[in-house]
Amino acid sequence: MSAPIIYLFRRDLRLADNPALSAAVATGRPVECLFVLDDGASGPWKGGGASRWWLHYSLAGLAAALEGRGGRLILRRGDTEKTVAAVAAGIGADAVYLGRRYEPWAAAQEGRLQERLSQNGVAVRRFGGGLLCEPESVRTGQGTPFKVFTPFYRAILPLLCAQAPLPTPVKVLVPASAVDTDTLEDWRLLPRQPDWSGGLRDHWTPGEAGAWQRLERFATNALADYGALRDVPARDGTSELSPHLHFGEISPRQCAARVRAVAAQQSAAVDGAESFVRQLVWRDFSHHLLFHTPSLPEAPFRPDYGTFPWRDDAAALRAWQTGATGYPLVDAGMRQLWRTGWMHNRVRMVAASFLVKHLLIPWQRGEEWFWDTLVDADLANNAANWQWVAGCGADAAPYFRIFNPVTQSEKFDPDGAYLRRWLPELAELPTKHLHRPWQAAPEILNRAGVALGRDYPMPIVDHAAARARALAAFADWRRDRPG
Repeated sequence: MSAPIIYLFRRDLRLADNPALSAAVATGRPVECLFVLDDGASGPWKGGGASRWWLHYSLAGLAAALEGRGGRLILRRGDTEKTVAAVAAGIGADAVYLGRRYEPWAAAQEGRLQERLSQNGVAVRRFGGGLLCEPESVRTGQGTPFKVFTPFYRAILPLLCAQAPLPTPVKVLVPASAVDTDTLEDWRLLPRQPDWSGGLRDHWTPGEAGAWQRLERFATNALADYGALRDVPARDGTSELSPHLHFGEISPRQCAARVRAVAAQQSAAVDGAESFVRQLVWRDFSHHLLFHTPSLPEAPFRPDYGTFPWRDDAAALRAWQTGATGYPLVDAGMRQLWRTGWMHNRVRMVAASFLVKHLLIPWQRGEEWFWDTLVDADLANNAANWQWVAGCGADAAPYFRIFNPVTQSEKFDPDGAYLRRWLPELAELPTKHLHRPWQAAPEILNRAGVALGRDYPMPIVDHAAARARALAAFADWRRDRPG
């Protein structure tokens, strides 16, 4: 019998539209499917608590799906290069297939793996599939990486869906040799104390099947109204596919193909489909930036922002993290994040702007908190979006664009449904006062059972004063910076 192949799962925890897995299975040879938990490889960007919770259930679903097609999933914990080399030697594999990752440490890991295995006569074959287009395939007319989204979007559109998504392999042959495996319980990915994961379980179904269920629900029920409702946090108007895309339980190509298929049948969904595809392209753009600028998670894309006068305010940071700023929309978003591991995109922008502009706290502190608490904590998206809000990224919002958390709340949650869901202590306030409770008369607060400073905090900063402080800091920095 031909030598077996190792398929190394990474951030592609799916069977359908998985180019590397399909290529391995197409050889007709036995395929040993392996996942290595390598906490040491990613340095400071080890998966946070929410991500590890998701990974546990995603791997459980993947193992079951493989078993249903004759395969098996081997789990190992440790150094990836050593582990893969040991498994290859143990089963006599002469090739390792894997899907690419784009984080700097992951790309370096691929190089080391290829070098190590080649010394033992084992070939390494890498495939794309995690993005709409590989980062090297999209360049400006001058042959340089894009730094502005709209030209990137125009360049990538003709390349989208050039090929139909690949089907799930019918059968996965397994090598005859036995291979030791860890269990998911061995890894202790699930939280212990305090167990805050109840909200995650209530809201999410990790795994490829859950990803498809969510895509179908979105495409069927929300796509036609996506453009109008995607900014309304109280409505189920977004896809919520980001964690499934991050873990590779579904591919962006599958998502784009499905919404365009629905739009072809429903003319009312055409605009929504293209608006959604634009969000998929923004995801690609973030990975494009990270691939070409490996320092993106730690350092400003625009180096001159390295001298910006950020503040160190531990108390204010903690108030923001715990949803205790006194601004209802910010607090509701931060509590939604803690409870569900996810936050509505419009609210993310407002909460992020509040941290870096109202509080003048460095964007890296927000990036770190989101990394630990988001189920869709993706290094490229997280870094690029925080830098966009802070004004120091590629194609970033200008620093002087400062979201007013009150007017944003009144505009996008006019009846207060989102605020009431996540801030039950304010639920009895009349809508007129819900967005700015500190301005409500004492008798109105009393009737609603709200004591400011006890049941809900007073604002930790005044919006007008904080905005003026941020603009002054920006003006002083611009005047004093070199050049």
